[in-house]
Amino acid sequence: MAPGFVALLAAQFVSALADNALLVVAMAVLLEQQHQPYWVPLLKLLFTASYVLLGPWVGAWADTWPKQRVLMGANGIKCLACLGMLLGLNPILAFGLAGLGAAIYAPAKYGLVTEMEPPHRLVRANGWIEVSTVCAALFGVVLGGFLVGRLWMGSALFLWLGGGLQAWGPFAVSLAGLLLLYGLASALNCLIPDSGVRYPRSAWGARLVWARFLQDQAALWRDPLGSISLTVTTLFWGVGATLQLLVLAWAQQALHLSLEHAAYLQAATAIGVIAGATLAARMVSLQQAPKVLGIGVLMGGLMALMAFVDQWPVAAALTFVLGLVGGFFVVPMNALLQHRGAALMSAGRSISVQNTNENANVLAMVGVYSALLYAGVAVEQLAWMLGTLVALGMGLVQWRYWSMQSRLRTGPGFGEL
Repeated sequence: MAPGFVALLAAQFVSALADNALLVVAMAVLLEQQHQPYWVPLLKLLFTASYVLLGPWVGAWADTWPKQRVLMGANGIKCLACLGMLLGLNPILAFGLAGLGAAIYAPAKYGLVTEMEPPHRLVRANGWIEVSTVCAALFGVVLGGFLVGRLWMGSALFLWLGGGLQAWGPFAVSLAGLLLLYGLASALNCLIPDSGVRYPRSAWGARLVWARFLQDQAALWRDPLGSISLTVTTLFWGVGATLQLLVLAWAQQALHLSLEHAAYLQAATAIGVIAGATLAARMVSLQQAPKVLGIGVLMGGLMALMAFVDQWPVAAALTFVLGLVGGFFVVPMNALLQHRGAALMSAGRSISVQNTNENANVLAMVGVYSALLYAGVAVEQLAWMLGTLVALGMGLVQWRYWSMQSRLRTGPGFGEL
């Protein structure tokens, strides 16, 4: 791997770890304030809204300045969000501010990967990045569960540390700890070297930025491989965000676990993702990436099985296999999309297009999930519905790929990668 890649990997892991732990702490604050359960998905909705609303701009920002500096600024915004929640800012608004930092962070992070690594190492680099990102999401939830759980909040260390923070609420010590994590991520960002890649300065008029963004969208959606991979990752991340909330609710209602232990259950998924992404990095080349499309149908079937599970050992095994399949599936697709995007436009702009589509779908799916919870739909029914959606969606993408491959008769890559 390129010099500095390990520093990038570590910095983004720590930052994303704090993001996801902050989500669970924000959930606990909402529940402590006695809000209804359907308020909880609003945390994810507001966090994700920044990716969509700022989509036309964040890619250009990532290409205008050295990406290491962009990462530092984005992490500073996340620090302000955590500090705001500590000082009593509404948790939904505070987590939305963290989403602003995350939206700026993402194109700089993924853009650095394409600038640091040559195409033949992109799948392996993405394997490491996706393992780090998804594990940060899952272990962040575990960390958040610990920070709001009785084991931590009843410990002598917590009581000692909380002596001067009790006036700021029961979760002040936990929020202060997350603030330190964001500080560590900022320190790690300082170790990332400048890639040396520079792009022409872009005009910043709103109309010009929007017109360029629409051109980038059209370029990726019209490209055969770009459209296939963008469809897949858009559906995958929308489902993943909804599944994160669904698993927490499923574990509490169907398995009768506490929020703390429901968060721990996701560690099984993290281990599966590590295994799946590692296998993909070793077994799947960039040219072979479209061959993993059929695995998406299997993933949908596994999600539907959640509706029939009510024992935690079986649940742990199922979530492990889900992680394994998801990790093996998404890493080649993400690498393929990044490669096509960088070939058609700049690294930052292509990631901006990707993030906007993926997070627009996150907004839509989490919004529907919140509405269904409000309507009283049981989590078992939600699991069955989500799994069916994934299986049908991936089946359609697989059929479209076969159809395009047959029509163009240029092999699985539709030409040169």
